[in-house]
Amino acid sequence: MLSLPANRRSSKLRRLLRCKSGVSTVEFALVMPVILSIALYGIEVTQFTTVDMRLSEIALSLADNASRLGQTDNSAITPSISETDINEVMRGAQEQAGTLDFATRGKIILTSLERDTATGKQYIHWQRCYGTLARQSAYGNDSTRNGLNGAVITGMGKGTTKVTASAGSAVMFVEVFYNYEGLLGDMFVNNRVLNKEGAFLIRDDRDLTLGVTGGNGLYPCT
Repeated sequence: MLSLPANRRSSKLRRLLRCKSGVSTVEFALVMPVILSIALYGIEVTQFTTVDMRLSEIALSLADNASRLGQTDNSAITPSISETDINEVMRGAQEQAGTLDFATRGKIILTSLERDTATGKQYIHWQRCYGTLARQSAYGNDSTRNGLNGAVITGMGKGTTKVTASAGSAVMFVEVFYNYEGLLGDMFVNNRVLNKEGAFLIRDDRDLTLGVTGGNGLYPCT
């Protein structure tokens, strides 16, 4: 086998050391995983933030719409609300949720917080729910834990300042739960159950003695 003279071997080695072809490809291969990771992280965080904001909007919109139920321009009428009214505002929340698949991955709890005329206590007069996610209200229900039965309800809401209903009025309080799953699993953002709340005082006089009347109760909390 022939071998190259030492000077030719040295010359080839110098040319090889000076050669820069393929450097860009190597550099790109080295930084591509970092760039791709940053891009995917940004997409995941954007998705999480978008869903989080939509849940807040759903909670506030539903509470606002529920506070307007029975609203009328006729001051001589003190209206009550019906199951049909509840169905309509819940349907609105479903439309607002869009592609979030709230039916199986979410839970919406609409509560009417009122003040009992006999005892002055805060209590849950009625409650309606949508979605099959296994979650219950953090504050009670409209039967065994309504504030008159079970533990006393001092108010509703996170933190030290609670929302309470005044005499003759009611607060429409909404709790929204959603089982968030990342686009890439839990690679960048941990999968978790998100929780948002919203509350509005009823807008007009409402006959609170009747609770919810008539219609088909499509959204019981069972």
